[in-house]
Parts: sequence; C-alpha cells; structure tokens
Amino acid sequence: MNEGIGARVLRKEDKRFITGEGRYTDDIVQPNQRYASFVRSPYAHAKIKKINKSAAEGMVGVEAVFDGKQLTGDGIGNIICGWMIHSKDGSPMNMGVWSALATETVRYVGDAVAVVVADTAANAKAAAEAVEVDYEELPSVIKPDAALEKSAPQIHDNAKNNLIFDWEIGEEKATDDAIKGAAHVVELDVTNNRLAPNAIEPRSAIAVYSKAEDHYTLYTTSQNPHVARLVLSAFYQVAPEHKLRVVAPDVGGGFGSKIYIYPEEIVCLWASMKTNCSIKWTAERSESFLTDAHGRDHVSNIKIGFDKNHKIVGLKVDTIANLGAYMSLFSSCVPTYLYATLLSGQYDIANIHCNVRTVYTNTTPVDAYRGAGRPEACYLVERAMETAARQLGTSPAELRRKNFVGSFPHQTPVIMNYDVGDFAANLDAAIKAADYGGFETRRAEAAKVGKLRGIGMSSYIEACGIAPSAAVGSLGAGVGLWESAEVRVNPVGTVEILTGSHSHGQGHETTFAQLVCDRFGLPADNVQVVHGDTDKVQFGMGTYGSRSGAVGMSAIAQALDKVEIKAKKIGAHMLEVKESDIVIEDGEVKVPGSNKVLGWHEVCLNAYTAHNLPEGMEPGLKEGSFYDPANFTFPAGTYICEVEVDPETGHTDIVQFVASDDFGTIVNPMIVEGQVHGGIAQGIGQALLEEVVYDDNGQLLTGSYMDYAMPRADDLPSYQVSHESTPCPSNPLGIKGCGEAGAIGSPPALINAITDAIGNNDLSMPATPAKVWAAIQAAGTKQAAE
Repeated sequence: MNEGIGARVLRKEDKRFITGEGRYTDDIVQPNQRYASFVRSPYAHAKIKKINKSAAEGMVGVEAVFDGKQLTGDGIGNIICGWMIHSKDGSPMNMGVWSALATETVRYVGDAVAVVVADTAANAKAAAEAVEVDYEELPSVIKPDAALEKSAPQIHDNAKNNLIFDWEIGEEKATDDAIKGAAHVVELDVTNNRLAPNAIEPRSAIAVYSKAEDHYTLYTTSQNPHVARLVLSAFYQVAPEHKLRVVAPDVGGGFGSKIYIYPEEIVCLWASMKTNCSIKWTAERSESFLTDAHGRDHVSNIKIGFDKNHKIVGLKVDTIANLGAYMSLFSSCVPTYLYATLLSGQYDIANIHCNVRTVYTNTTPVDAYRGAGRPEACYLVERAMETAARQLGTSPAELRRKNFVGSFPHQTPVIMNYDVGDFAANLDAAIKAADYGGFETRRAEAAKVGKLRGIGMSSYIEACGIAPSAAVGSLGAGVGLWESAEVRVNPVGTVEILTGSHSHGQGHETTFAQLVCDRFGLPADNVQVVHGDTDKVQFGMGTYGSRSGAVGMSAIAQALDKVEIKAKKIGAHMLEVKESDIVIEDGEVKVPGSNKVLGWHEVCLNAYTAHNLPEGMEPGLKEGSFYDPANFTFPAGTYICEVEVDPETGHTDIVQFVASDDFGTIVNPMIVEGQVHGGIAQGIGQALLEEVVYDDNGQLLTGSYMDYAMPRADDLPSYQVSHESTPCPSNPLGIKGCGEAGAIGSPPALINAITDAIGNNDLSMPATPAKVWAAIQAAGTKQAAE
C-alpha cells in the first residue's frame, strides 16, 4: 500500500477526534484547580476611576480578585506588536500601551479590567459580576475613516489623530503618470468587511505554578507554543523562559486567531503564581466575539489603468486599515507586507503604488485571519479586473489572460519575485470545468423561471511560507521565520518526528508521516508526530501563513536526508559494500539486483547496539534540521462561481463553484481538497453572510450566532476542485501551501457573479438578501431613468 507523497492516506488523527478522544485544553484538569473569570468593560472608551473588589472578595468560593495595578506592580509587561513598521517619513509606528488588565483607560467593549479566581467557574463568574467599577465614559470612534478626522476622540496619547503609521510601497509618480496616460481607467471604492474568526474551539488556558520548583506550565490553545513562551518570558516578564513550559494540545481550529498571546494567558500565569493554585479559563462564545482578534476591516480606493490594447499600465491603491483599540502581535504586517506586496496579482504590471494608513478605533484589535492581507489584495484586484472587462466590453477571462505574467521568474514592482507558475493552465482548467462557454444558455433558462443568473471569476495569487528570515527581518519582523525538525529513529525502526510546526486541523500527523513513508517505505503506523510541547520539541516557529508544508516539511526532509545518509553508511558497512550501492525502499536497506538485503529494523538496531558500526561513527540514529527558505512560495489559481438570484427577495443560490489551484507538489490530495473546501466556505461566509457590526457607541451588535451569520450546509454548493501544479523551486519538496487559498480566491468570484446577475456593480460584502434586493431596485431605477 502506497502511503508516500501523493497518496490519499486517511487522516491518522481522525480516529481520536471522531470518537471523542481528542484532548483539548478545557479537557485537562489539574490538581488544586481554580477558575478565572474576567471583569470586562461595558464601554468602548472610558477612564477607570475606581475598582471596588470587596463584595466579590467576600463571596463563596472566591480565592482572589486582582486588578491591573497589581499586575503591573509586579512588573508584568505590556502586550506588544512584533513587527515594526515605519511611516514613509521614516518615523516608527505609534504603538499604544496595552496592559493585560487595563489600569487607567479602557478602549473597547470587552477590555479586561480585573480577574476573579474562584473554586468553580460559576462562582468566579458570579463574583466577577459583583466587582464594582466606576467609569467615566469618553467619546468613542468606530469607523476607520472617521478615526482620522481632527474631531475624532484620541484613543492613545502617542498616536495623533489615531494614526498608527502612514506607509507606502511602489513608485507614486511613475504610477500616477501611467494612469494619467491610460486609455481607460477603472476606479472603485471597496470596503473589506470585518470578520470574527469563530474557531470551533474557543480560546482556553490552564496555568500551573509549582512553588517548590519555581516553575510555570501553560496549557493553551496556541498555534505557536514556542513563540508564546518566548514572548511571555522575554517581553511580558511572566516567567524566565527556562522555567516556563507551554503546551498546546489538540487545538480545534485557529485561522490565525490563536497565533497571538492574549491578556488571559498572561493573567492566568501570573495569578497562578500569586495564589499558588492551578487556574483554568475558557472563553464563553460571547467572550470570543468580544475579544478574539478580528480580521480584515479595510476601506480602499483602487485605480487601474489600461492602454488601448487592454494591457494594464498602472495600478494605484489607497487604504485605511482599522487595527482596533490596540496593536496585536502581527497586526502591522497584515495591511502592509502581506497585503500591498500582492497587489500585482497574477498580472504583469510595470507601475504599482499603494499607500496604507492604519488607525486605532474603539473596537476589538484586528490581526491576521485566514489569508491575512492576501484576501484583501485579491478582492481589490479581482473586483477591478471584472469591472474593467465589463466597461471595456471584453471577456473577463481574456482580459486576465492578456495581462498574465508569462515568464518566470518575474519581479513585481512591489517586492515579490514570482518563481514559477502557469496561470493560463489554471484559467483554462477552470473554464473547461465550469462550461464557461455554455453560460449564456444557462442564463436564458434561468430567466424563463424568473431567476437572475450570473457568473464571475477570480484569478488569485498569494505568498506563503513567510521567509526568508533575513528578508523579513529587514522589513521589521521581530522573529525569524524558519522552521525546525528532529527525526528520531528508534532501535526497532519506528520513527518519531518532532516538529516546531503545530497542527490544529491541518492533518500534520498524517502528511508528515507520509514523508517518512515515501523516503524509507515504512507504514504510516510506524511513524509518530510530536508537536506542541516546548519541553519535548526543539524551538520552532509554529503554524500560520500556509507555512507548515513549504517550511515545516522542508525541515523534516532535510533531517531525513541526514538520517538516510547515516543509515546508508551503516548498511553499507554491515553488508560490506559501497555506500553508493545502497538504496532504502520498502522498509529494506539493500543492494538492488542482489541478495544483499537488511531489514530497516536491523540497521536501526545496530545503530544503537553499536556492535558493528563504521570506525569513528557515533551510535544512534537521530538528526535535526533548521530550515530557512530562500523565497516565499506562490500558490495561485482561478475560481469560477455561478449563481442564481431571486429578484423578489434578493436571495442568492450558488449553483456552481469551480476551483483550479496550483499548490506545487501535493503530499495528500484528500487533505488538500479538504483545505480548499474549508477555505472556500469561509470565503463564501465573508461574501454572503458574515460581518462584525458595532453601533455608534462601540457596542458589539453581532456578539452571538443569533446576530453573526455563519455559513450553513445549505448555503454551500458542491465544489469542483482540480490542480494544475508547477513544483516550487525554492524548497526541497516543491510545495507551495494550500491552507488559505480558498478564502482568498472565493469572495471576489462570488461577488463578481452576483453583480453580473443583477446588473449592478455597486455591491459590498456581505451580499445579504437585503443588500442584493436594494441593488436590484437601484439597477432597475437607473435603467428606467436612462
């Protein structure tokens, strides 16, 4: 049975998940365990005048009540942003003070001001409600463009007019000149709606302090436990790094929202030390809506100029990005280096300029959410391309094809160097699968039954495996973005992979094992993948940005190279042949075409008994690797969406969705297809249903599933997914990454389809039935007027 690269191996980890045997943070119970409940601000912006804890402290089961002054008084540091961005005038970004428990000012509804520790979760919550906080309410600002107005309330003293930074990329004058001289210019104002991440498992933390050993352990829902340990120790001064263990057990989804270190982890660790108790906190879903880092929230203008032959001559973007009340860990790089650098799309554009202003508002902090900057860039470019095709009276497919990058490597004007691709192949595959040429017949059939049928496409590109470290360091990143791996071969020939990547739904326990199966011909059941525990695994950077394949697996491949070299040396010595004669396959170490054969387990056992090793060789069979890639990877593809809209209600049905992707080498097609399906579902959610909404006073109006609409099964179509792959040349496996593509390419394809159906291009996400119906009426009124 082939279980190597390219095989559709069933996920090993699913057995425990579907039988209810997964072990999540909230499942863990520690001795002497207490529960935390946080007192949160009901105001979007207010001064803290006084906190009265006495009533809560006297309630049943209460161990302690702590506030921000006690926390900071113990030297606990402020929460930081880990990526420095400079404004175009050279000044550093204006990072405001963010204490894990607010001391003087609260800046969004949900900002934590105190914590109660009690014997049960119910008693902790009841006591938290009894803490009396005297606030002086201040004016608030919610919208990003309004935050820049001179009359807007000041959120942080060091950020005048709430401006965090004013950043640019590209050549403005050359771009302006190119657009000024264009034969046709398309201009759009685009809002990219704010989203809540909604991982199926809410955030959770258990802090354990051992007074005898002066040692801390944190069990937490983290995508990158080593980085969490580093930041908690080096920046927040919660505990020395060598006395802090961070464990991320099974994690139920992240989508970026579990990359960061939140106030709750900091406070629970500190409170555990203060009380000498284990402390558990698990978010209620309402807390998740209030406090999990949100995504997107851009207001942009895009101009794109074409010459008389419909070739793009220039593209210019101006964006205001809302970062919320505080700067989260990666918030600064999302609307800059993960966004503007992808504005070239799949197209050969000589002149690009983008200006980004980031602002504070009295809302939940915003950070990376599945795609992180790439969806925002793709949405702008692909909405503009579809609009241009309509204005120019040409085929959307052929306008894209005319402007595709045709040769590689290709240097864009905005940093990125595309190493390889075949954009036309993905376009052709999608067109064929969607029967694009037969659409007008289907449109006419739909019209007979009173439905408006539309078709839209999106040709996306993204940058994954964020690296190399030296490059991102020069752009302001506070850490390197390499990955580590250790391969331990046991004496009986079983293999343990210790990886710095973290799995929270991606299927690493299967795909990482497939690398070993492919290399040595071992069954997948003989391979164990270990991750998520800083006491077991060497330092690693974690999982985000679709990097686990391109970067994490490459580290494993390099470690396997070293294991293979040593195993061949041992096998050659045992068989008394040349090392170059040895091959390892099907679980055997042998000389092909001869009877000189050893079982894999025999070689491994000899490595540890050390009875018959080459002279000077150390015993054992264990190797490690730190892999730092030479370039980003660039997954790309074309998505085509077909919809039917009911003109009486504005309801949209997705009748067809086709995806053709280039992910380079595909390790497990089944898992990749699952990632694409999930990404498209989230993209459809953004385009049709999801939006975080605040009122003018900063109160969250979409704080539950009664108000925040998530896609359901009947909102989603069956997908046609295919691949036209070009292996990536910058990593040893040729992998590009697949985890975010669906969420990047799907929103513009869907909105392009709806606007095609209704004949009105003025439609923002989410395209709710009410919005679509209004756009239909507006289009009819305009046509009647004409």
